Amino acid sequence: MAEDLNPLSYVVLGMVGRGGAGAHDVVDMMRRGGRLHWAAAESKLYAEPKRLERLGYLTSREEPGRTRSRRVYELTPAGEGALRGWLGEATPFPRIQSEAAVRMMSGDMASDDDLRASLLAMRAEIAALRAAQGESEALVDEIPHRARNLRLVHSLGSRVLDAHEDWLAEVERELTASGDDDGPAG
Repeated sequence: MAEDLNPLSYVVLGMVGRGGAGAHDVVDMMRRGGRLHWAAAESKLYAEPKRLERLGYLTSREEPGRTRSRRVYELTPAGEGALRGWLGEATPFPRIQSEAAVRMMSGDMASDDDLRASLLAMRAEIAALRAAQGESEALVDEIPHRARNLRLVHSLGSRVLDAHEDWLAEVERELTASGDDDGPAG
């Protein structure tokens, strides 16, 4: 990894890829399921292409947009080289920050009813993520040079969502079967 690049830098370089992309395109890709794989504030996603351009990894040009001009970024040779080098490095296991796991771990501090309701509320978000991923999957063939890779990414995303749904079903069974609805043990 280049010293002046961070993991988000590689996310942006990868999303810009061969076809180029505007900062809004990067944010839109994240909204359509990218957050299953990477968490970043939209403000960071808008700022990182500008930073990468200042560092010489991206170049940009103005293009007409629907209502106003938009800046489209493309990889420079340095950006392509940095991305290729990073792609050749060993991939670590993903960093996972699971609020659900922390809530379950701390669940002895709440009633089973409250814990179950808190965790099962995630089902609505899972449904929204599935819908967003479906939108993204529908666009795969518009990027033929990435179609195979995107299908594999979507497969991983589906499996992550499936695993959460399966776990929530287990949580529901276990916390319903326990019959502990009197509150936390004191």
